[in-house]
Amino acid sequence: MSTDSFEASQKRSDAIREEIAKNPGKFTMLTGDRPTGRLHLGHYFGTIKERVALQNLGITTRVVIADYQVITDRDTTGAIRDNVYNMVIDYMACGLDPEKTTIFTHSAVPALNQLMLPFLSLVSEAELMRNPTVKSEQEASGRALSGLLLTYPVHQACDILFCKGNIVPVGKDQLPHIEQARLIARRFNERYDRVFLEPEGLLNDVCEIPGLDGRKMSKSYGNAISLCLTEAETAKLIKKSQTDSERFITYDKENRPGVSALLTTAAICTGRSEVDIAEEIGNAGSGALKAYVTESVNGYLAPIRERRRELEGDMDFVREVIHEGNKQANAIANETLAQVSDAMGMTY
Repeated sequence: MSTDSFEASQKRSDAIREEIAKNPGKFTMLTGDRPTGRLHLGHYFGTIKERVALQNLGITTRVVIADYQVITDRDTTGAIRDNVYNMVIDYMACGLDPEKTTIFTHSAVPALNQLMLPFLSLVSEAELMRNPTVKSEQEASGRALSGLLLTYPVHQACDILFCKGNIVPVGKDQLPHIEQARLIARRFNERYDRVFLEPEGLLNDVCEIPGLDGRKMSKSYGNAISLCLTEAETAKLIKKSQTDSERFITYDKENRPGVSALLTTAAICTGRSEVDIAEEIGNAGSGALKAYVTESVNGYLAPIRERRRELEGDMDFVREVIHEGNKQANAIANETLAQVSDAMGMTY
């Protein structure tokens, strides 16, 4: 993405944030996650915290658990049911309210997925092939490009457009997906009839959350602090993290990735800066740093964990949240598909 187009997207995003503060009811937000494992601090500070804030402002909020997208880059759905249930528990423990937010799964909403057929006719092979996110995900998986991964951005457009979503919280690297959805909406409206809004990316300014080894926090890297961990499990994980042989603690991302990752983890949980924390610990060494990080993370996650334990003890409620969310999503998707069929002259 060029600097000019990013700056234009940032300008539109800033204007939307101003409008949200004045009139949140005019916005519908769609966002979601793949249930490939447990949600972690990177998910929380990167996306979930903002979803909760936007929900609480009064925006219509839809969250998709993208279970079909699990098989874009893997051969099995594995422990998907357990992952889905735990994802719903994490969402609610973090503050998503099923009374305000529709939480649903891809596989339970046939009409949403049926939008793939007309939408695929609106994009070219070349447009699919040059999406940078598809390329990076294929390279990361080390696998042949599947048809589902190639059409992943079109499936995401279905997620956004089926519920007439007009904002999607994203980072800079996800903007190409929003552009694809905007393009599909525009082409459908021009070719058939005006059914869809053109969604906008709501850019966040959250820094990349590092894992315990200094790389991006990721389930696949095994460097994540999952929201479902106990206090003791969190302490053990942080204690095992790699630092370096230098005793004096300083913040230096390039030369001291392990130490700097721990400092950033503490900073996001306390609201302090990495430099201030490093100066406070000083010559006390990595042991003191790890103790501070453990205390900061466990203190921040304490209310989330308490709510998590309550929800784990009421799985009937968790299942009911999914069933009710799927019911709501189906009603929305069926109505949108009917509008699409009418616009295409396919109502018989």
